[in-house]
Amino acid sequence: MAARSSTEVAQPLGSGRSSPARPQWLLWLGAGMVVLSLVGGVAWALLVSSWFDARSVQVAGNKEVPADVVRAVAAVPLGTPMLRLDTTAIERRVAAVPRVASVQVRCRVDGTVRIELTERTPVAVVRRGNSVHLIDATGTDYTAVPAEPPYLPELRSDRVGPRDPATVAALTVLTGLPQWLRDQVRSIAANSPANVVLRLDNGRGGNGRSGNGREVRWGGVEDGERKAAVLGPLLTQPGRVYDVSSPALPTIA
Repeated sequence: MAARSSTEVAQPLGSGRSSPARPQWLLWLGAGMVVLSLVGGVAWALLVSSWFDARSVQVAGNKEVPADVVRAVAAVPLGTPMLRLDTTAIERRVAAVPRVASVQVRCRVDGTVRIELTERTPVAVVRRGNSVHLIDATGTDYTAVPAEPPYLPELRSDRVGPRDPATVAALTVLTGLPQWLRDQVRSIAANSPANVVLRLDNGRGGNGRSGNGREVRWGGVEDGERKAAVLGPLLTQPGRVYDVSSPALPTIA
């Protein structure tokens, strides 16, 4: 029997020709197709199917503005997939309601479109002809009212508005007053940011709007806390005009 050549390699019993290894790119291709299928399925579910459609509108934070008015103005297209809703446009429409100060739209997975709004809070009134209007802390005139609320002071300025420096100064002073003093203010006037004047009641329930109250020359918006602290003891003294524009040198006249 002839001896085997030294170059021959013995193979284990039962082994056949080994199959070539599967190219790695085929594995990557298969994995990529699976991922694309999953992504496509999710995109279809979110953008095309009715699983995540807008089904209802919820309004929160409203007190004066009826929820039905907010829904009508928002004009949310129910039945539209959530991801295709133009929430910015919805917010813009609701923000156009005069009483609305700010608004945010949130979409929930249960199909609820939640409109969260903050209404304007009146801090003063302004007279325009024969009508009375409410003013918020920004100086925005947002609605007319049939009668002047007794708890709100009258704002007097040549050009009442959020871009008027005198208006901004007057309202900054007003909203920064301690409550004990703010409750006595019947009107606040400013012909410049440095010349804010408060008209208080007369201490016996009088109405400063009729001219019977005490006048406080406040000056500018700076040193508000110090001015209020100085004014407190001054108001216990008789007088008609209390000047705290320079709190280090207050005067009574």
